[in-house]
Parts: sequence; C-alpha cells; structure tokens
Amino acid sequence: MFTGIRHIIFDLGGVLLNIDYQLTEQAFVDLGIKNFNELYSQARQTDIFDQFETGRMSGDEFCDALLAILGRDIPTGSIISAWNAMLLDFPLRRLQLLEQLRLHYDLVLLSNTNAIHEAAFNKRLLDARGMPLGAFFDRVYLSHRIGMRKPAVEVFHYILQENGFQAEHTLFIDDSIQHVLGAREAGLHAIHLEKGMTIEEHIFLPKKQ
Repeated sequence: MFTGIRHIIFDLGGVLLNIDYQLTEQAFVDLGIKNFNELYSQARQTDIFDQFETGRMSGDEFCDALLAILGRDIPTGSIISAWNAMLLDFPLRRLQLLEQLRLHYDLVLLSNTNAIHEAAFNKRLLDARGMPLGAFFDRVYLSHRIGMRKPAVEVFHYILQENGFQAEHTLFIDDSIQHVLGAREAGLHAIHLEKGMTIEEHIFLPKKQ
C-alpha cells in the first residue's frame, strides 16, 4: 500500500479528530431547527455551509443565517455551542502516530472546515497537549482559508503544485467517499476510512516483533 509513497495528506474530522455529526444535528433540533439534517450532513450541505467553509461568509454572518432559519432570537453562543457539538477528542495514539510518520513522510492536513471549528479544535489541542494542530504537520490547508473545498479536483492539484509533490507518490486518507473519489480523479492514491475504522488500528498497523 505504501510502496513509493513519500507524502501523506490527512483529512481531519473522522480521521484524526473524533466527530459525531448527530450531536450537532440534535443540538440544532433542540434549538428549533427541526430539519437540520436536510441542511447539513457528512454527505451534503446547503449553500450557507459551503460559503462558510470556503471563507465567503464570516462567523457572525453564519450565525445570523442560522438565526434567520430559526426565526427567533437566541444568544450567538448557543449557535456556536450547537455547531461545535460534533467535535469530540484527539486520541493520543493518533497524535503519536503523526509524530512517528513525520520522520518518514511529508505530512499535510487538508480539511473542509470553518473559522468557528478551527478555533475550537485548536483550543482543545492547546488545552490538552500544549500545541496547535499545525505543529503535527509540514503544511495545513483549511478550506475557509484557501477558498476551496474537497472533493474538487482543483484543491488536490493546488496542494500538489504548491508543495512540489508528484501525485503518484502521494497518499490521501479521508472518511468521506466523495473526497476520496476526488483525490483519485486528481491522480493520488487514496484510502477511504470507512465507519468503524481508525488509522491507528486499520491503516498504519504496528510492526510485528
């Protein structure tokens, strides 16, 4: 699987960071947006979320848009808490694995994310480990900062070109099949981390003594 691989691009949520989309869905249902699953899920999302994840909408504008859908005024902090409910933890073994892999490969992070989540997951790591997520990678690409989202082929070409990587020597790992297909279309090797799989137990297996 790793013959000829020199560079590894990791997704964040569901690969490195444990997430639970249902927690955010339920949080918004509890706030009053009963059809939240029709607006946002792992597989698809409406334009509000696309704009937010490509940096065309600020955090304040995002909260205002959700308040407009809700149709009543509640504290912005309640919207932010509901949006961040999906973010769980970074298992220590995964962070240690990244440190080990970095000795042998170029490591890059590519995440479809947004300003609110970025602040939340970096705070979580700083509180727990004393360092931000970027400390584990050579380069970090967040969709709201680069203005592109997976699974667009262009985002993979952009990373390859900016880092001087060859697609045939690059591996991409993601838990969303549409992103994996986009990477393969760009010529990368790609692994779909299916439900129940983890990188530490199913992809980078410990060597037998």
